[in-house]
Amino acid sequence: MSKIAQRAHAAVLAMLVIITASSAGAADKVAAKEFYAEPPTLISLGFEWQIDGDDNHNASVAVSYRKKGTQAWEQGLPLMRLDHEHITENAFNYTTPNMFAGSIFDLEPDTEYECRFVLNDPDGVVGKRENVVTVRTRFEPKPAVGGKTYHVYPADYKGQKLQPAFTGLLAAYYLGASHSDNFNTYGPRVQPGDVILVHGGLYKDDRFRYGGGGPGGTAPSDGTYYLTQSGTPEKPIVIKAAGDGEPIFDGDGNFNLFNVMAANYNYFEGITVRNTDLAFLAGLKNIAGARGITLKKCHVENVGRVLYTDWSGSRDFYIADNVFLGRFDPNHLMGFTGRTWQKYFESAPPKLVSEYAVKVYGPGHVVAYNHIANFHDGIDVATYGNPDGTPNPIRGRMPVSIDFYNNEITNMEDNCMEADGGAYNIRIFRNRCFNHGHRALSVQPAFGGPVYFIRNIVYHAPEGGAAKFTATSSGIVVYHNTLLAPVKPMLGAVSNIHFRNNLILGRSDTLETFSVDTYTNYSSSDYNGFGINEGAEFSFGWSSPPFSIRADNRSKAGMSPQQRAQAEAGSRETRNFKTLKEFTEATGQDRHSIVVDYSIFQKAAPPDPNDPRKLYNPADFDFQLKAGSAAVDAGEVLPNINDGFTGRAPDLGAYELGQAPPHYGPRE
Repeated sequence: MSKIAQRAHAAVLAMLVIITASSAGAADKVAAKEFYAEPPTLISLGFEWQIDGDDNHNASVAVSYRKKGTQAWEQGLPLMRLDHEHITENAFNYTTPNMFAGSIFDLEPDTEYECRFVLNDPDGVVGKRENVVTVRTRFEPKPAVGGKTYHVYPADYKGQKLQPAFTGLLAAYYLGASHSDNFNTYGPRVQPGDVILVHGGLYKDDRFRYGGGGPGGTAPSDGTYYLTQSGTPEKPIVIKAAGDGEPIFDGDGNFNLFNVMAANYNYFEGITVRNTDLAFLAGLKNIAGARGITLKKCHVENVGRVLYTDWSGSRDFYIADNVFLGRFDPNHLMGFTGRTWQKYFESAPPKLVSEYAVKVYGPGHVVAYNHIANFHDGIDVATYGNPDGTPNPIRGRMPVSIDFYNNEITNMEDNCMEADGGAYNIRIFRNRCFNHGHRALSVQPAFGGPVYFIRNIVYHAPEGGAAKFTATSSGIVVYHNTLLAPVKPMLGAVSNIHFRNNLILGRSDTLETFSVDTYTNYSSSDYNGFGINEGAEFSFGWSSPPFSIRADNRSKAGMSPQQRAQAEAGSRETRNFKTLKEFTEATGQDRHSIVVDYSIFQKAAPPDPNDPRKLYNPADFDFQLKAGSAAVDAGEVLPNINDGFTGRAPDLGAYELGQAPPHYGPRE
């Protein structure tokens, strides 16, 4: 090559280096795109900020908030970085956008907040660097003032009646009722803001007696109350106990007692529902469903399911202060699958007589302060499938901004809570989960997250441990939980999972304490307290791609199960360790974590490993920390999560020393 050609070649190479460096720099810069405020709940707000760029993954979004009209800003958790994580399992095939998402917690209902978000990147920010939005939290649903009041009595009522009076619910809800071919001929009577007061007694139709009806008040022959009139958020249609005795709606063993799929903003309070497979049917996928259903201070028992919707247009349900009792044996725990339970099967697993208490889909739902027992699952997000419109989801149909909190859940054959099928800002916090046949807290899968598990208690989960984080889920946050069962992987790795300030100790069918299987080396864990099980082959595990790469969560759609298993196994290194010290030195995780045992608690002991069917009573335990124990002041400061901690630093686990524990279950 001539000198002239050599100089030309060198110039071209230099130009390519400059272009490559310039392109890399441009790709590392973050470019701001659309910002969304999700539908609010009563005490939480969720947000999403989509971006381009930030290939080196070092951008961040700082969060602050204040009540409208005040001066001081409060700090929130930074938004979580989501980065093209793939969810491919069964029928799921979804890729998380390049974006940030996150929540602000423990706000006041019906209050305006200014929320500020500042986008930062050492490589530079293109476009809008700051968003300030004003969002109002939702108010708690309640009966309106000024509507008409109707009184409903059972057919055998003998006393004086308040007027206007009707026999049976449908006669008041509609202009009439009939247990015959004419059952649906009557138009609606109730209007937004009206109240139906249901007086004490038994409401049970003889649904097999044509034209006869019964004390229930002439429901159709299938025994279902079809309610189709809509209220508004400010003026719901109210069906409420009158206060003169227990109003009992008995389904007589039918499939569905209340069908509210076409009844937006209907409100139920203080009634008892029993003896039906599905108490409240509120939506079906791709068919129809309701918005704004309220279920408050009700008692539901001897049912297969309490409330169900998987219609993506459902939103803003409020389910609070209820008691829900399923049909499983109330005296013994029993699971359906796994080696723990097989020896208890007479010939086959028990029948699925009560599948779940509550299952919802769509945005803005609140399920809080309920007591739930004797079901397969407690409270679930519906495992719906890919969000509607994928790969460009429809905003109003996304399963986002959902709150499950302060619930008391016991004796579940499977899970306490499932976030399965949720997308962004699924918030599961301050719940107490006792006696679960399998893994209590489930994410199978989540479409990007964050799914927040904060200050929950799990005790006695003999098969599989405390958590089921699986099926290529993405975006899981586990902060300040007291998990008296191991945390370990199941059926595939997760992406973008983070543990802080937890207590994890106890045992299940296997003895490892803490093991994570992840596609992403930006998953993290620190400031936790671990209990080590004697006799464990290994106590800690961290399986991930080689540390030299950031992530390997490539889509495996279209692969056969065998090809997928081979691809997944080849994408991660399995690393197991006997001690916390070995685990930390090899992985860099949990540098500030400690080893603890049950002596840190005021009153607690591990479950009996020889009797997995035993049910434990939460009243017999006190998981508050002893002063001076190793878990006190051993945590990391997490703004908006542990504000107001009492010592040098936050404590580990669900409870802070010197602060009253949360209230679980119905409030008086």
